[in-house]
Amino acid sequence: MRGVIERLGRVRELGIVGATVVLFLGTGLSNSGFLSIDSFRDILLNTSIIGLLAIGQAMVIITRNVDLSVSSITGLSAFTAGVLLADHKGLPIAVVVVACVVLGALWGVVNGALVAYARIPALVATLGTLYVIRGVDYWFAGGRQVNAADMPSGFLSLGTAKIAGIPVLPLITLVVLAAVGWGLANFRSGRELYAIGSNPDAAVLAGVPVARRLLTVFVLNGAIAGLAGVLWAARFGTLDATVATGKELDVVAAAVVGGVAMSGGVGSAWGAALGALLLTSISSALAVLKVDSLAQYAINGLLLLAAIILDRLLALRVAARLRKKSRERSTETGPKVAEVLG
Repeated sequence: MRGVIERLGRVRELGIVGATVVLFLGTGLSNSGFLSIDSFRDILLNTSIIGLLAIGQAMVIITRNVDLSVSSITGLSAFTAGVLLADHKGLPIAVVVVACVVLGALWGVVNGALVAYARIPALVATLGTLYVIRGVDYWFAGGRQVNAADMPSGFLSLGTAKIAGIPVLPLITLVVLAAVGWGLANFRSGRELYAIGSNPDAAVLAGVPVARRLLTVFVLNGAIAGLAGVLWAARFGTLDATVATGKELDVVAAAVVGGVAMSGGVGSAWGAALGALLLTSISSALAVLKVDSLAQYAINGLLLLAAIILDRLLALRVAARLRKKSRERSTETGPKVAEVLG
């Protein structure tokens, strides 16, 4: 029993689940409407896009990098989806989805090439492409706004449709989450991402194709951001060049709160998605409790700092435990070696 408890204690995601449950129960005691089915659905819808972006961001952060351009890719993809559907009546929705995913992946190639081959720090490279992509978005939009009335009802229904009472958008996010989470845990290439984040130099010596893996991660992250843009268009309908502005910080915060360490090599896609759910739930709870919007930013910032501090404390604890085990092995091995030599 003690062993089971210890193993559960090492599951980082359990803390997020516990915090989310406490948040729901605490807010529900103050306002019972927060625990209604409609409230849950709204939270799931609001989580779906940020959660999707956090899943892609988790892969990047695990490699000890970060992609700040995801909000701009999402915005450009969303506006592109709106223009294609508004200007080309009858264009299959699947074609629009594929086009936006490919668009996001192409920008991921740019980011990946700058980081993996040009050796530009990811923070600098993606900060630059954030502004470049947003500039392209403004040039493409030219002051135009696409409204829900311009797009087919079949596409907009994606933002409101339900399957067995569950909104479609969170289900799409769940499918992507399952694929990424399974890939990170079971594919050799997924496990190599953790090796790169833990120690890039050691990964190179171990034969890991670091540059190729980094390029792949940025491409996948860009493709996911492209898909998020399509979902944004279906969810909100009204589109212009400002779509998703500033959301990159929410995405990074969700991943870090979900246990993905900025130092690399630690975390999971599941944790990032749960982090997005927790942050979205906090925003909804604070709105229900009529807390000032500026205070919401402060609370989210404090939560992010707490997650980083907790992650650092856990890392120090693990390091101390490893040093202790190493000393114990040395103590046990010494007498045996002396006996053999004697």
